[in-house]
Amino acid sequence: MTVLELLNQFYSDLILVKRDSEQTAMTYKISVEEFLNFLVKEKIKLRAVSTQDLILFLIKRQEEGVSELTISKDISALRAFGDFLVRKSFWEENITLLLEKPRASKKIPKVLSVEQIDNLLSVIDTKTASGIRDDALFELIYSCGLRISEACGLLIANVHLEEKLILVRGKGDKERIVPFGERALKKIEIYLEKVRPSLTKGRNVPQLFVNYKGEPISRKGVWKRFKELEALSGVDAKVHTLRHSFATHLLSGGADLRSVQELLGHSDLSTTTIYTHVTDDQLEKAHEKYFESAKMQDL
Repeated sequence: MTVLELLNQFYSDLILVKRDSEQTAMTYKISVEEFLNFLVKEKIKLRAVSTQDLILFLIKRQEEGVSELTISKDISALRAFGDFLVRKSFWEENITLLLEKPRASKKIPKVLSVEQIDNLLSVIDTKTASGIRDDALFELIYSCGLRISEACGLLIANVHLEEKLILVRGKGDKERIVPFGERALKKIEIYLEKVRPSLTKGRNVPQLFVNYKGEPISRKGVWKRFKELEALSGVDAKVHTLRHSFATHLLSGGADLRSVQELLGHSDLSTTTIYTHVTDDQLEKAHEKYFESAKMQDL
């Protein structure tokens, strides 16, 4: 079996058997391809791989200058690959489970203020069909804390206008129910009434958001439109920043961590706790701004 055939089998297994997302499967495939190329270069047979060989591969990756986060992803990919090889009776045991992930320092995500988000959305030209769609799209991404893939894959059947709820299919096909506000409701209703029918031209397109051809909007299309809004508004951000902002604004407003975890679709609460650092940082800055300046005035 060639390296390419093995990689394709591994990729298919991740999608069809493990039910991983295409993005995760592709990330793991790329990491495993690096590993298999390393084995070829070092003349090590896959069946004879040892723990030392795995460690040597990771050392080589570090020498190439890859980050701790990439090393951590490589280890996750190798663990999944080892599981695949054991199930295919290629390995007797998954020796990759002996690898320990580096403790990568968590970066505090960038968030926007409510005013910045308003500025970002205000530059959308709602006199055009694409502008009305974008207004509804980015409002929903922010007000529901959606990932780009979740917004692109959102089905019109899963949008419940009367209840102001959407059913979101997230990572690993896990579903969650997320509420949205009155502002998002009005924008979605305008999009559904004035724009979407003219784009789909009577065709049955299950996804809520479509492009100018009436086809489901792509991640690349959303990213491109957001970059244009970023340039027009002068607000430095990414689409995912809207999700970070959603979580931070909820916590700042008094929402509990478990509720935010559920709304974001995080499987692990530790992933959600990163936003508490953001709010702590905001509190510190506010404290410095008001209390330190007051001390200066007393002097």
